Order: sequence, then C-alpha cells, then structure tokens
Amino acid sequence: MGQTKPLTSMLLGLGHLISVIWGFPFGPVLDVDVTPRTTVHVNGLLGCNHFHGAAVNYSSLLLEDGPGLLYVGAREAIYKLDTANISDTNISLSLEWAASAEQKRQCLSKGKNNQTECYNHVRFLDRYNDTHLYTCGTHAFRPRCAYIDVARFTFVRFEEGKEKCPYDPTKGYTGFMIDGEMYSASQYEFRNIPDIRRNFPFPNLRTDDSPTRWLLESDFVSSALLRESINSSIGDDDKLYFFFTERNTEPTAYSSQTKVARVARVCKGDIGGQRTLQRKWTSFLKARLVCAIPDYELQFNVLRSVFVAEGSDVHDSVFYGIFGLEWRNVKMSAVCQYSLRDVQTAFDGPYMELQDSKWREYTGKVPDPRPGSCITDQHRALLINSSRDLPDNILNFVRKHPLMSRQIQPVGGRPLLLQRSADYTKMAVQQVVGLDGLIYDMLFIGTDEGWLHRAVKIRDRVHIIEELQLFEEKQPINNMVISQKQNSIYVSAPSGLVQVPLSSCERYTSCYDCVFARDPLCGWDGRTCAEIASYANRSSLIQDIQMGSRGCTNITSDGFVLHRTRAVMAGDDVLLQCEIRSNLATPHWTLNGQQLQGYGVDFGYRTGNDGLLIIGTQNQQSGHYRCYAVENGVWVPVRSYVVRVQPVPPPASHLSGSPTALPESFFTTTTAPTPSPSSGPVEQILSPPPALLPSGPEFQTYRHMEAMYISLVAVLGGLCLVLTVVLLYVSFCAHNSPDARKYSQQALSIPTATERKRSSHFELKTISSHCNGRTEGRSRATSRDGEFLQIVPADIQTTPSEEPPPAPPLPMPPPLPDSEYANGLSATLPSMLRKMNGNSYVLLRQTDSEMTSPLYHSFTEELNKILEKRKHTQLDIQPDESSV
Repeated sequence: MGQTKPLTSMLLGLGHLISVIWGFPFGPVLDVDVTPRTTVHVNGLLGCNHFHGAAVNYSSLLLEDGPGLLYVGAREAIYKLDTANISDTNISLSLEWAASAEQKRQCLSKGKNNQTECYNHVRFLDRYNDTHLYTCGTHAFRPRCAYIDVARFTFVRFEEGKEKCPYDPTKGYTGFMIDGEMYSASQYEFRNIPDIRRNFPFPNLRTDDSPTRWLLESDFVSSALLRESINSSIGDDDKLYFFFTERNTEPTAYSSQTKVARVARVCKGDIGGQRTLQRKWTSFLKARLVCAIPDYELQFNVLRSVFVAEGSDVHDSVFYGIFGLEWRNVKMSAVCQYSLRDVQTAFDGPYMELQDSKWREYTGKVPDPRPGSCITDQHRALLINSSRDLPDNILNFVRKHPLMSRQIQPVGGRPLLLQRSADYTKMAVQQVVGLDGLIYDMLFIGTDEGWLHRAVKIRDRVHIIEELQLFEEKQPINNMVISQKQNSIYVSAPSGLVQVPLSSCERYTSCYDCVFARDPLCGWDGRTCAEIASYANRSSLIQDIQMGSRGCTNITSDGFVLHRTRAVMAGDDVLLQCEIRSNLATPHWTLNGQQLQGYGVDFGYRTGNDGLLIIGTQNQQSGHYRCYAVENGVWVPVRSYVVRVQPVPPPASHLSGSPTALPESFFTTTTAPTPSPSSGPVEQILSPPPALLPSGPEFQTYRHMEAMYISLVAVLGGLCLVLTVVLLYVSFCAHNSPDARKYSQQALSIPTATERKRSSHFELKTISSHCNGRTEGRSRATSRDGEFLQIVPADIQTTPSEEPPPAPPLPMPPPLPDSEYANGLSATLPSMLRKMNGNSYVLLRQTDSEMTSPLYHSFTEELNKILEKRKHTQLDIQPDESSV
C-alpha cells in the first residue's frame, strides 16, 4: 500500500498533463508549441564561424568584449579565441590541463566512469585581477584550481579546489568572482551536501546544515550580483541571487511533485555572526519560483537556466527562467519572467516555520531589525554596523526561518512561452530599442538538440523569429554569451563553438518578409532588409514589431511572383506547387480572382504543404490560379499558374480501327519488373494516358473497347504464328534445304499521318525463329518456342513520302518453360493498365522462338497493306508542361 499511493498519484499527474496538452476535458486546446516563423538548417546559416579544438565538452565561457577575447573551458583544455572570428587558428591559443595517469587510476578505483568522470572538466573560469584568470576543474574527482597569466597564457600556480568546485562533472554548479571575492554554489563533497559559499577572501562563509537544512538536494543553475547599494536612499547593500531546484518539503496540491524551483538571496557585505552562525550566512533567505498555467493547474517545477536582465534602474531588473517538468519522459519547456520588485516583496513578506516536520506560515512576532535583511541605515542607527553586531535572537530566528511563505509569481501570471517540441537548456537576453522607441527583450534560447531559437518579447507573449540548427549532430547547448561589440552570440556545445550573428537581416528578400519577421534589429530601406544600427538617419526605414503587418506598399503586387503555364488532359490530376518559407503563413488559392472554398475529393481540390492538387480536371477548372501566403492578415502572392484543360480525343469506335494517335509528349516508357525464373513471359503494357480513362457511366463502354483492342492484337498475333508454323513445315519437310535454316528479321513500320516536323508512330516488330535441324528427342510441338510480337512508340523525322529505316533487333528474353504455352501461343494476355505521370502505353508481348521462316516476307507485306489503310490524324496539342 505504501508504494501504491505514489504510483497512483504519478499516474494521475501524467493523465492530467496529457489532458492539459490536448485540452480535453478541462477546456479548450492549449497553445503549447509556439512555432518559429522560419527554420534554418545548418547548411543555410549566414555569417557563422565555428571552432572545434582537440577537446570536447565546451562548457565555461568568459567573454571580455573590450580587448575582444573569448576564454573557453573544456575537458582538459582552456582556449583563448579572438571574438572577431573564433575560426581564426592563427590567433587562438590552447592550454592543456589534464589529470595525471595516477589520478585517473585512483578515480577508477573509486568506481567512477572512465568515459566521462575520470577527466578534468573545467567548471569555473573568471577574471581574478588585471593580470590573471582563476579557473577550477573536477580533475578526475579530485578538484583543483589554478591561476593563469593572461599575457603569457600559462599556469602560474595550482591549489586545492575541493571547497570551490564539485567533484562530479554532471552536478549543477554556478559561480562568479567579483571585487576579488569568489562565490560558488554546488554539491562539493562526496556526502553531497549542497552549499552556497564565499570561498575567499577570509572569512569564508557557507550555508547552515542544522537544524532545518537550508538546502535540500539542491541543483544550482545560475547566479547573479545586483548592486542595489547604488543610489540607495536607505544605505542598502549589494545582493547575490542563486537559482536552483531542490527537494520539496512544502505541502502541494500534487503529491507526485517532489521538486520545487527556488531563488535564494544573501548580502555581499555579510561576514557571519559573532557567536551564533559563525562563518555562516546571516542573511540567507529563499523563496519559491512559480511557473504554472493557473487555468490548467500545470506546474513547471524544474529550473534549468536563468538570465538576469538589468534595467536602467537596478530595481527594474527582470529574471528570465527556463523551466521543465519533473517527468523526464515528457518533452516540454516553459519560459517565465519575474520582476526584481516581486522578488523583494516576497523576501519582505511572512516567514515559514517547521512545525511537526511540516512547513507552515509563521504567525508569531518578528524581531526588529528584520532577520535576513542586509545592513542598512536603520541598523547603523542601532549601532549594528556589520552582521557580527547582530543580536543572537535575530540570528537564531534566521537559522530557523530560512524559507519565505509568499511565492513569486511570474509577470502576467503565466509563462511567456511554452514549447512542447524541444527541451530548452540555456538562455541569453539582449535589450534592443526598436524604431518605435520601445525597448524590446530579444531572447536567445538553446535546445537539447543543438538548435538556437531567436525570439522577441512583444507585450506578454514571445514571438520566435527563427530557429537555427547550429550543429549537424544532436547535442545540448551548454552555454552562451552575447558580444555587443561584435554583434554576435557565442554558443558552446559538447563538440565545439559557433559564433552566430545577432541578426540575419539579409535573409529577408522583400519588404513584407522583413516586416513579418518582427526583428527589432532589422528594417526595410526600400531595397533591402538591413540592420538599423548601420543607419544614422532611420526615418525612412520600415519596421513593425507590434503588429508585423504595416508599412509595405503594393504588398499584393505580382512583381516577385513566378508565373507558369500548365496544360493537362481532362480527367488528369495536376499539382500546382506553392512553396511558403514562413511557418506561420497559410496558403490560400484563388481561381480567376475567386477564392477556392472547401478542399477535398468532393470539391475537386486538395491542399497541402506542397501546393494545390486538382483532382480529375474538367474544362471548368481551366483558368488563372494564384497562391497567396496569408500572414498577420496580409495576402502576399507567391505563385501564379494558367491551367489549360485539353479535351479528351474520341476513342476507337470499331474493331477494325487502329488506336488513336496521340502526341509524343503524352507517352512515357514504363519498364516492367524483372520476372522470376518460374514466372511467365515479361509483359510491358501500352496503356492510354489517364486522361483517356472515362468516368461514370462511360466506364463500361471504355472497358468494352479496350477488350476489342486487345482481342484484335491477339488475333493478328495468332494468325501470324499459325502462318509461320505452316510455312515452316512446308519449307522444312518439302525442301529440306540448308538455306531454310537461316535467321531472318523483319520490322514493319506504321507511320502516323500528320504534317508535324516531329512525328510519332508505332512499329510492329515480329521476330520468329524456327527449327534449326536439331529435333532429336523432341516433338514438333515442343520444338517451337513461340514468337515475339511488340508494339513500341518511335520518334523519328519523317515526311509522308519517306520510308522509316528498319528498327534494330530486340533483345531476346530468357527461354521459358514449355508448360507456359499452348500450341505455341502464350496462355496469358496482358490485362493490366499502368499510369505514370499521366502518360503511358500498352505493349503486348508473346513468347519468343528460335526459328524463322524464309517465306516470312509474304506475311509482313500483306499485313503492311492492311494497316496502311487504317490511319488516323494525330491530335495537335502543344501543352506548356505535361500533366502530373
């Protein structure tokens, strides 16, 4: 029973999540997958530079925009790159920092993984002073730190790092160095007790682990320093914020949610208590970050990344957080925004207290000055100039009440962005001033598969401008930093780095494409889409971030539209292609200026991503088709087609008539599959084009004419075979001459009666082979293997008075078993029609034989005379394109 309740609650939670995603039965469908406007694959990136060193797992980035340097920490290596072009190997430098063989052996003896853990993974890299960097690495589960001389780019000193860097390269970690002081947060030691520390200078500080355990299995993702002391009217102190996910001990609506997202705060000037909380934080407080959809009670409780965007006034700063679900098999992400003022309000609110192993809101008296607050003018008036002057009652209250009762809600009360198709891993934010004078936050969000989403926050929603595939192989984005000087963002992943321009305005080739992108960095100057930062006078630039639809004139003109003409036989299906680059645009079609309403087989049209499919074209479907990309309420023409439906020529009406001659463009050779050794003779079919296939009540009439046509060919073939056998018997038995045992081949051409320069005609080729004198052990019936009759289209330059040259002999098919024949005639006649791109033909084959008759010419001449009398005029159709 003890295990049944958690399992049941987890199943209920998953069922609730599925219901939320699909919007049933709790309400309307929820938009859980914001679609990027355009998708750019790795081979379509513009202006990107790549760096791939000998190392892997590029995770730590230190950007120094002034001198134009980018320091990169990887596995057992540190690189120094030029921010102008990280691909320039002439400027880049590398510094190897590998764990020794003995250290790796000891790591293996501790049961660690030799493929991932027993290496030196650089986890910390920051500026120490004007001349040196400071770095720390896992060093095969024995952390080490070192100083690097910047000028020579060499190590100058090493020291112990177990209090500054985690042992495990996969543990959450965050840290920074400011004013010569190093702050870090992680699970440092083997006992996995999380801690927030000030590592140096003295005195070192850390969080308290008793009696309430300030941190519980915390997984840190980010940290930031906000200088709230600047222009402070109360003499406030600067504050450090740490963001993490930890085990939840608060009462929640869903017992299956075992984790919760937090933000913790400490004061930069904190130096610990005098007797109580010695070398411990006296200002530690933490509160819960909520990222949920209230209407659906969907909670995103796992924090993955945080970026702090500082405002012109520090109190106007905002936090952007990437959240995920606790269930790892559910791929879903959310982005929530928080105001620093709301965070301050939560830390100034009521406290929580642990009562009977449960957290409840504290309702008792709060000491004065307020516990957990930084030293201000109010403290100094009471002769409390530092945390060591705080009385013990205040410090004891801080120890027992680290958790705040008030939860921090996101701006707007719900997420800015929901994404179901990707797991977000890292984010960076840049503030840009648009042409309308408003400040826009541009979000650069990395995914677990190596994609970068470039987006802009518009009011209370996020518009994803484009998604960029930065790496061919799927891999998570580890880190990213933005360079204002180079107008680039540097993105790191396990396999390397990519330098990506903050914008690719040249990708937008028209005014409406530039405006629809809603990119604050781009504007239309009348000819091209360019970066607005490159223009001193921006009055003539066009940009519409709020609506994404205004500013362009003659947006529905056909100046950039591709025009095509299509000709199709009645009854055929034809596809009119219309490629739309924007994922947010929807295709709309018009015929002769009237919008096509309804799509499907019943309407005769079907739309898809490729275009418009006209099903069974009829005469009334001829006309001018236009494809429009409709986005933000604007119709933009993309393609234009003029479709001409040609009437179907009348079929043969009597048995003795020959097949109707068709234009050569409506015939396409089809090849039958290779037969197995036990199969019958190879059959190729010459079928009429699909346009000739009638529909409705005329279908039975067409099938009857088809049967008559096949019967005519079969009768002529049988007559040919019988006459050949008779002549062979007379020639062989009566004369018994060696001259009779010669092969002969004759081709009979039947030209079409047209005056076109390039004509089509049929050739009737008969190849027969008879007894060659070796008849021992075989009967006369079985010694004749049959004969081969073929009708194929030909394409030669002829005039009515010319005789076509004889066709080359056809290749002999493999011999087949005698059981497939009856009296030398194939027992199977072709009965299948093949359709291929609207153009096809019927080809009848009978079996081959190995002998021919010397009297063959008399039969072919007679047959030529008969067929010459049955000529039909050819249909004169000159379509621009063949039907589909």
